Amino acid sequence: MPTVEVGDLKDGDFLLDVRENDEWQAGHAEGALHIPISDFVARYGELTEAAPQDGRVNVICRSGGRSAQVAMYLVQQGIDAVNVDGGMQVWAAVGRPVVTDEGQPGFVL
Repeated sequence: MPTVEVGDLKDGDFLLDVRENDEWQAGHAEGALHIPISDFVARYGELTEAAPQDGRVNVICRSGGRSAQVAMYLVQQGIDAVNVDGGMQVWAAVGRPVVTDEGQPGFVL
């Protein structure tokens, strides 16, 4: 499974958050696309419309398990996708911003 470290992500890299709605509402990376893993297959078209045509899809969840599953599925579909190692827990631990939909400081649930 291809992975990327949180520290290797740059501002503007495409990020797909596959956590559930309550986790997203508590806090997420600003600018991430949110498609919960439970809705992923039904909402797959949203990803293909939003993802950069020639760029990588960085998939994130809380700790890396669910995002690894989605990243593996995307790779099987021919999409350049990687799992963000350690997920939002590492994202927050290294000081990357976590926000709510209102732009206020959030937290990882």
